[in-house]
Amino acid sequence: MSENNGGTNLLYFLAGMAVGALGALLFAPQSGTKTRKLISDKADEGREYLRDKSKELREQAEEYIGRGKDILSEQMERGKELVSEQVERGKDVVAKQKEQLSAALDAVKEGYKEAKRAH
Repeated sequence: MSENNGGTNLLYFLAGMAVGALGALLFAPQSGTKTRKLISDKADEGREYLRDKSKELREQAEEYIGRGKDILSEQMERGKELVSEQVERGKDVVAKQKEQLSAALDAVKEGYKEAKRAH
C-alpha cells in the first residue's frame, strides 16, 4: 500500500477544487455576481488551506531538524568519548613499551658491564 503524503493530498485537493469550481459554473443557475462570489469564496478557502498546510509542514520540518540536531549532538559526544578512550589506551601501551625498553636497556648495560669485568 502506498504512503499518503502532504504533496499528494494537496494535489488532490487542488484538482477537486478546480473540478468543483468548474461544475459550479456549468450547472449552477446563478447570476454572474453570485458565481464570482462563489469562486472568490472557494479561492479564499484554498488559500487558507494552503496557508495552514504550509504552517504545518514548516512546524514539522523544524521538529525534524531539532531531532536531527539532538541525534547528531549525541553521536558527536559518543565519538569524543570513544576517541578519548582510545587515546588513553594508546598512552598506556606507550608507557608499557617505554618501561620494557628501559628494562631491556638496563639489562644490556648490565650485561656489557659483566662482560667487561670478565675480560
